[in-house]
Amino acid sequence: DPFVLVPRQVKTENGYKPDAGVLAQIKIIGKLFDSSERIIVATDAGREGELIFRYLYEYLGCKKPFDRLWISSLTDSAIREGLRNLRDGKEYDNLYHAAKARSEADWLVGINGTQALTIAAGRGTYSVGRVQTPTLGMVCERYWEHKHFESKPFWQVHFGVVDADSGNILKFTSVNRWTDKATATDIYNKVKETGSVIITKVATKRKVEKAPLLYDLTTLQKEANSQHGFTAEHTLSIAQKLYEAKFITYPRTSSRYISDDVFATLPKLFKNLENHSEYGEKVKLLPGSEDYSKNSVNAAKVTDHHALLITENAVIGLFKDEKIVYDMILCRMIEAFSADCIKDITSVSAQVDHEVEFGISGSIIRQTGWRALSLKEKNNRQDKDADATDNEVKEQVIPNWQEGQHITLSGCTITEGKTKPKPLH
Repeated sequence: DPFVLVPRQVKTENGYKPDAGVLAQIKIIGKLFDSSERIIVATDAGREGELIFRYLYEYLGCKKPFDRLWISSLTDSAIREGLRNLRDGKEYDNLYHAAKARSEADWLVGINGTQALTIAAGRGTYSVGRVQTPTLGMVCERYWEHKHFESKPFWQVHFGVVDADSGNILKFTSVNRWTDKATATDIYNKVKETGSVIITKVATKRKVEKAPLLYDLTTLQKEANSQHGFTAEHTLSIAQKLYEAKFITYPRTSSRYISDDVFATLPKLFKNLENHSEYGEKVKLLPGSEDYSKNSVNAAKVTDHHALLITENAVIGLFKDEKIVYDMILCRMIEAFSADCIKDITSVSAQVDHEVEFGISGSIIRQTGWRALSLKEKNNRQDKDADATDNEVKEQVIPNWQEGQHITLSGCTITEGKTKPKPLH
């Protein structure tokens, strides 16, 4: 068997030797194993946590029976509950075998792929890994596309219509983008000369936006990056600190769901926050517990750990970035258990001389639901910064236009834009 476990090696003048600190720690663990009648395994409750213990257990040749502590939170109550419900370690043999297969496969791919690619290249060392190599390939492919992208100009025509009821000017935009400026200019002149358009289609549909799912680690990292510029590593580091401080549940989760028994604990959890000076107003946006959304409740989709949640422990002494991540998890919980957001979306098409098609869309929120929190925070931001931009679809009321109706224009413009490459990863 070429796959042999060895203690971590350090480079010395006489070559690589086992790390003395590692050997000392292994010796201590070995003595503790020998002096115990039974072992409680309290490594991370997951595939890799299982592997860490089993590798040590196997390396030391230990034969003592062991039980598994399987918890998703480090709060006192969660640990006590876990200790009351220890599981036979043999129940996790398959988890161990899966982790071991992953570890050995990674080793085989790395040791063989790295040598093969390095020899083939003939210069330098090229590291190959099961995850790192395809990920690097995706990054390089997008970079290549981005670097060689040729931006091309296009033109669109717009016209405004005054809403007789509100006095607002509603902006129609041409469906087509013309790559020839002369063609776009001809259309612009025709629209300007005509001075009116005919409504060809009016369609209204109801859109139900389900409450978003809770965070798993990957989703938290993606949104922390897009919203706050945090790297994935930085977000994980913060989440780990919050977990160790007993403020959130286990962060390295791949599930966005919780089970019914965890769901049953949420009303009390939110109730404890109602009088909080900062989070109380946010929690009060939730419906009554009997009306909590259950989009994120599905025991069959809970993997090693359920989705990220805050714990019952009151947060104190958080640094800025820690507070940002904690607030993200709390706010997502409030959104996830709020009602659906219901909108009526109206799309209108209009034509000039039955040739060129223009369009406009508007939406009216009929039930705010889970968007109440984001709308509240958006309004707060706008109070602080009048120039704040809103990347969301503009909400506007579309007049009660009818198909075949002629409407008069209040102005016409032509704009130039440029095609853009896909953003870098």
